[in-house]
Amino acid sequence: MILCNLPVLLAERRLRVADLVRTTDISKSTLHRIYNDETTRIEFDTLSKLCEVLKVTPGDILKYVPDEISEQDSSDER
Repeated sequence: MILCNLPVLLAERRLRVADLVRTTDISKSTLHRIYNDETTRIEFDTLSKLCEVLKVTPGDILKYVPDEISEQDSSDER
């Protein structure tokens, strides 16, 4: 599962989604979907703009967390 760390990054910087809308020209609806972890994909251009403005890498914004099912499957194989 991929989780979005954008809320934490914004909180650390005392920024709001509205601040990102102004500085990145990414639409408000797109940023809200990303912020609320409601998106199934993200354009590289969007990710690049977020990285540039927040001065982070894609790995700081998106985190991989193994699903419990895949963890259980891998332990069954041992």
